[in-house]
Amino acid sequence: MTVTQRRGRRIMMTPGELDEFLAEQRTCRVATVSADGRPHVSALWFAWDGTSLWLYSITRSRRWAQLRHDPQLAVVVDDGEEYGELRGAELSGTAVFVGEAPRTGEVCPELELPERLFARKNFGMDEMPHDGRHAWLRLTPDSVASWDFRKL
Repeated sequence: MTVTQRRGRRIMMTPGELDEFLAEQRTCRVATVSADGRPHVSALWFAWDGTSLWLYSITRSRRWAQLRHDPQLAVVVDDGEEYGELRGAELSGTAVFVGEAPRTGEVCPELELPERLFARKNFGMDEMPHDGRHAWLRLTPDSVASWDFRKL
């Protein structure tokens, strides 16, 4: 992973701060690009495993179709209301489709950790409920930029 922080190094999160932030946040905004070049941004819940961001997406969504055509994406996770509280991260790279689509719960060792993390964070459960409409995308970021205005 490359840190692309050119300006604002003073407010950049440390690796530990970034891990903690991504582990506690629930919602991200995912940016994809349509075949004609138009951007599309949508909100999703996610799980962070310390290396990759795991996105549980509806397989019949515009986002899914766009990522099938062009798997490049950017994701923003942010928090804070007042200026001095703002913090966040932008992660970008290539989406990888993991497991069956849509996900029905077939055994997939690679999904054991993200599904456990996601189910605990978002549903308060130990096992992932599967609805036959969603599937997994993994983003192991090529670059990350972060900010924490509380450091000012």
